Formats: sequence, C-alpha cells, structure tokens
Amino acid sequence: MFTLQQLKAAHARVKTGADFPIYIQEIKALGLITYDYLVQNGVTVYHGAGGHTVTADAIYDDLTISPTPSAQALQHAISIHQQGQTDFLTFCRQAADAGVERWVIDTKKMLCSYLDLQGNLMVAEPIPMSEW
Repeated sequence: MFTLQQLKAAHARVKTGADFPIYIQEIKALGLITYDYLVQNGVTVYHGAGGHTVTADAIYDDLTISPTPSAQALQHAISIHQQGQTDFLTFCRQAADAGVERWVIDTKKMLCSYLDLQGNLMVAEPIPMSEW
C-alpha cells in the first residue's frame, strides 16, 4: 500500500496542470483509488483498497470558499491552469473564489469532480490518459 512519502514524491514532480495526468497515473500505480483535496487549506485524504487511508496536513493558510458557486469561473480557472498559466496555489485561490469546497479524484473512473460547499457537483473533468 502507498505511503504519504510516496504520494508526496509523485506530487513534487508536478510543476503545472499539464503534468497532472502523469501524476495521476503514477499514484494510481501505487494503489490509490480516490483522494479528496480540501481547497480551504490543502488537506488531502488519500484512499486505497481495503480501507487504507492516508491524510496529508494543510499546505497553506485557510482560504475563504465563496458561498456562491460559479461553474463558469471554475471552468476558466481549470482551463488556464491546464495550459500551465497558473501555479497550484493560484489555482486553489481561483477555485475557492469560484465556490469549490473540494475536488475528488477517482483513478478508476479517471475523473476529477469539483464540489461546492453543499456537496453539489460543479464540474466533472475527465483526466486525460497520458503516455509515460
């Protein structure tokens, strides 16, 4: 089963949103099934088979999540991040401003689902398969 150190090492290789598909393939190979990323402070909860769970601590000071979700603002933030125009913290700030409380990565469905404060789906983005 995966460790927090293995997951952090894989994440350290991600420089822009363009690197994300390779990262997902790498953590999937470690046995990760899903993870929840909490936009407020960057806490991440990783889930594997058999109930294996690993939690990473907050990585930045609390952001305020907008109570008014905007799928359009989120789509724009995703688009420019995937093009490598923003760093990760900027993307997190933009996601918070768009009303994203968390995103959930599902490595079986290869899907990233963005949820608002009420748990409503705002955007579901397929994760591209990448050759690595």
